[in-house]
Amino acid sequence: MTRDSLDELLARTDAFIRDVVIPFETDPRIGGHGPSDALVEDLRARARHAGLIAPHLPPELGGQGLDHAATARLFRSAGYSPLGPLAMNLAAPDEGNMHLLARVATPAQIDRFLRPLAAGTTRSAFLMTEPADEDGAGSDPSMLRTVARPDGDHWIIDGRKSFATGAEGAAFSIVMARTGESATMFLVDMDSPGITVERLLDTIDGTMPGGHAVVRLDGVRVPATRILGEVDQGFRYAQVRLAPARLTHCMRWWGSARRAHDIARGYAVKRQAFGKPLIDHEGVGFMLADNLIDLKQSELMIDWCAGVLDSGAPGIIESSMTKVAVSEALWRIADRCVQVMGGTGVSGDTVVEQIFREIRAFRIYDGPTEVHKWSLAKAIGRAIRGTCHEHR
Repeated sequence: MTRDSLDELLARTDAFIRDVVIPFETDPRIGGHGPSDALVEDLRARARHAGLIAPHLPPELGGQGLDHAATARLFRSAGYSPLGPLAMNLAAPDEGNMHLLARVATPAQIDRFLRPLAAGTTRSAFLMTEPADEDGAGSDPSMLRTVARPDGDHWIIDGRKSFATGAEGAAFSIVMARTGESATMFLVDMDSPGITVERLLDTIDGTMPGGHAVVRLDGVRVPATRILGEVDQGFRYAQVRLAPARLTHCMRWWGSARRAHDIARGYAVKRQAFGKPLIDHEGVGFMLADNLIDLKQSELMIDWCAGVLDSGAPGIIESSMTKVAVSEALWRIADRCVQVMGGTGVSGDTVVEQIFREIRAFRIYDGPTEVHKWSLAKAIGRAIRGTCHEHR
């Protein structure tokens, strides 16, 4: 894509988010567990009419084949509304699942699962996390308790999953299950016998349709043709999905943080206190100045990591660094915006309060800050020990 065509795509995206998507932010079809499927269909029909359904995907899937650097600019624009990524079919978990399927799925699996997902006519889920009170897998995937065993030309899956984003109403899910000493991914229709959505969790965020579910898999029978990739390679494929997914989270929520900053900035200019606008009080002005600094530093980190991925490198360490730096910076921005706006900031009168909640959850999603720092520290240790060994 040329620079001019990318600029034109971004201009159309900005206009679509501003003129079409933002008015839906107060739609009554948004409930405690996210937008209804009817609202999703409504938004995506409008995005489809505007030619803005998943433009980052390769042309064979209906997109324009954006690289990671161009995708970063697009996703930041779409994220200006919490509903933007959903409307344009750029939202998690579907976006990450599309990336993985495009890399690993067979031609038959692409036709059966990826094409409808890319077109925005179905939704998906990614079932890896398990209930903490059962000592299931979370940030440590080696704790995986869900098991799959072969049975002729099928596999039988048993286990419970938690925080399965979008599971309610999803057409299919990618299920991670232990197979011996390793793990395997399976493509599972969500209406398969033995799958039960036990309940939807009440969480602080609310922009993902289908919410976050606890799902039971009780003797779920899956054909061997539904294995995603190869048997026992699930942990490796999780890394294929994880690094880009970490980065796209950063992109989308950067747009939301920018929106919160713009609203807080406008409030500070108009709101009078102690004889002058809030912006003229140093305490407020400095917070908004810090927001600009955090926004720019986050943007540069995102673009740097996108460049690493575009080089063909896996970007595992770089995406961990970026996820930590950006999630913490965006959280500071959202917190300052609430503080600048006072009582208005903690009310539902603007979207700032929602963005604050969504970004707080982002500090947990795709690995909390502490886990990423621990992984980075281990990488530092390995590098230093390797260097010391070379000099012996």
